[in-house]
Amino acid sequence: MRAAVLTEQGSPLILADVDLAPPGPGEVLVRIAATGVCHSDLSMRDGGLQWPLPAVIGHEAAGEVLDAGEGVRTVSAGDHVVISWIPMCRRCFFCTGGQPHLCSTYRRANGRMDDGATRLTLEGREVTHGFNAATFAERTVVREASLVRIPKDVPLETASLIGCGVLTGVGAALNTARIQPGERVAVIGCGAVGLSVIQGCRLAGASVIIAIDPVEAKREAALSMGATHAVTPEEADAAAKDLTGGVRPDAVFEVVGIPALQRQAFDLVRPGGRAVMVGAAPVTEEVALPTVGFLMFEKRALGCYYGSSDPQRDVPRILELWRGGRLELEALISARRPLEQVNEALDAMADGTTIRTVLIP
Repeated sequence: MRAAVLTEQGSPLILADVDLAPPGPGEVLVRIAATGVCHSDLSMRDGGLQWPLPAVIGHEAAGEVLDAGEGVRTVSAGDHVVISWIPMCRRCFFCTGGQPHLCSTYRRANGRMDDGATRLTLEGREVTHGFNAATFAERTVVREASLVRIPKDVPLETASLIGCGVLTGVGAALNTARIQPGERVAVIGCGAVGLSVIQGCRLAGASVIIAIDPVEAKREAALSMGATHAVTPEEADAAAKDLTGGVRPDAVFEVVGIPALQRQAFDLVRPGGRAVMVGAAPVTEEVALPTVGFLMFEKRALGCYYGSSDPQRDVPRILELWRGGRLELEALISARRPLEQVNEALDAMADGTTIRTVLIP
């Protein structure tokens, strides 16, 4: 099958014929119908996120079940599914304690299946499953726990965005920050995840939603999806004060993954407010925050991983909101490309010229 393989960080992905073994016990073979290009994929290609190589990367996808291994009970051939890149074990400390997105079993997987092997090989060499999903391919094998079955009338291109960007963004507002009706918020970065944060804040009843982005088209998209105001980064500080009567926002979301912007989020939020770090910064980066903000002003810096989401609970909820016209998904797709153009799609994301590109294998 064709797949996009990362052989060396800092270099383009190569399109190659990769061998895919049949699914083992508890595993499922999925035909990828559509896969979104996420900033985390760009970070993995360029070296900001580390992963065992070579790897087929990609992790935001939807498709059709082709086959299932022994013991699989929740899906069968022909089912349509959203892929979650966190296969939650439901047994570890975090899963049983109400934080399945922090599943410790998943973190130990490191691109391999439960038997320690991969199902991908290239010219006899093992290839790991990037983000334990490997969706930049025509097909993939994932754990049963990585799949959420969805109704067949949901367009798979639309559904593909839910598995990462939408779950992360909407979840950041509803699950991590727990925005309350009437609160005032700001969102730094209006790509697909940032626009999903904005929609989550709107759903939660935020009264002021300030979108911050240097790209005019993204600011316009933010206004169409629920932002009450849209400003450039240079206008952000004045807007944060002027639009809140001088108090500043109750919550500020950083959705880019740049330490300087994480610091900006902390500076913009009001005393007692929440600065929510959603963007995936390179693992080697650090952000310096003033201790006075914690001690004298009770500001809180909240980490947000996967929108603090449980896909088995939240994917159906998101689909119901979409069906009811309360959540926009299709408008997040700004381009569609064939798998062969994966590097062009990643470059467009790096340039900030797209909201979300969907690859069609």
